Amino acid sequence: MGRSLIGGLIANGHKPESIRGGEPDLEKAKFIENEFKIKVYGENKDAIKGADVVILAVKPNNILQTLTEIGDQIKQEGLLVITIAAGVRIHSLETVLGEDQPIVRVMPNTPALIQAGASSLYANKSVSEEHRELAEEIMRSVGLALWLDDEQLMDTVTALSGSGPAYFFLVMEVMEKAAVKLGLPQKQARLLTLETALGAAKMALESNVDVGTLRHHVTSPGGTTEQALKVLMDQGNIEQLFMDALRAAQIRSRELADSIESTI
Repeated sequence: MGRSLIGGLIANGHKPESIRGGEPDLEKAKFIENEFKIKVYGENKDAIKGADVVILAVKPNNILQTLTEIGDQIKQEGLLVITIAAGVRIHSLETVLGEDQPIVRVMPNTPALIQAGASSLYANKSVSEEHRELAEEIMRSVGLALWLDDEQLMDTVTALSGSGPAYFFLVMEVMEKAAVKLGLPQKQARLLTLETALGAAKMALESNVDVGTLRHHVTSPGGTTEQALKVLMDQGNIEQLFMDALRAAQIRSRELADSIESTI
């Protein structure tokens, strides 16, 4: 995800010399330097010298170690902290950095890798309007960026857009398999499935009506689509199935955040 942000920022006009990275793995550091033409340091403390903003693009179980290394430096220089470490609440970071430290928590998703992500942001009380604009600009470099007023909603966002790509991948996977079983060659089944998914998403994004209305527009009375939807909605109870799925992901997100918070 850190690499996707670097690529997105450069693609949106930020000069490589304005971006620095911290990566202890020398092989990975060299790869990133060659790919993006930025300077990558083996020590995080060297990477953030003179910075305006620090993006914590680390795994949640590494967040405490990272803050131990650079926490004092962040506080002394008053840097804006943007964290994309999943499940790490702002309170956990404030425990180490202090409540007066400007912190923005972000929940991105994997399509950010191709600048088509959907990110939700939440700011603590020390984040200024200028900080908010900067954080939003950074995240918009890899897709949509939306602000939340309640951090607890991050668990719902995690269940929806954070985990969401996997739900759509699953739907595409089973549609492709079903089409193959019904006689289509695998290559054709794959291409038709993917293009249909892309087209439906694009229609929904560009339409001025909700997706329910779009569904009704495609569903002719007594037609093939109606018959398929009856199976999904009546027999499969897909609405309740997705409700249960998102609730399970939401609960797990809270559990993981609680575990990280207790550790910190």
